[in-house]
Amino acid sequence: MTESIKTLIKKAYADFNARNIDDALATIHEDVDWPNGMEGGIEHGHDTVRSYWSRQWKVIDPYVEPVQFDTDETGRIVVHVHQIVKDMTGKVLLDRIVQHIYMLKDNLIQSMEIREP
Repeated sequence: MTESIKTLIKKAYADFNARNIDDALATIHEDVDWPNGMEGGIEHGHDTVRSYWSRQWKVIDPYVEPVQFDTDETGRIVVHVHQIVKDMTGKVLLDRIVQHIYMLKDNLIQSMEIREP
């Protein structure tokens, strides 16, 4: 895995955590498949990801920090992520390590999958 890939993914997390939706979407391919961890299913494309994140940020306050980068046997990027989710009053609902599995296309994030180790 190259440093440019790590930089791209770290930027995506930083922009997501800062709620910079346009900058976060700039790291993601227009034809993205993104998991809807809150409601279930998959969001396809920038517009549905934007809508999902906007809904999500109205009801929970998620923070995700990459702590380790690996690749799996198929070449996908595996990011071990410290995930903290709070309700809108600041109460911690989740504090755990999860894995985000990425595939890239045209040097942008093409898909992401959430896995609990």
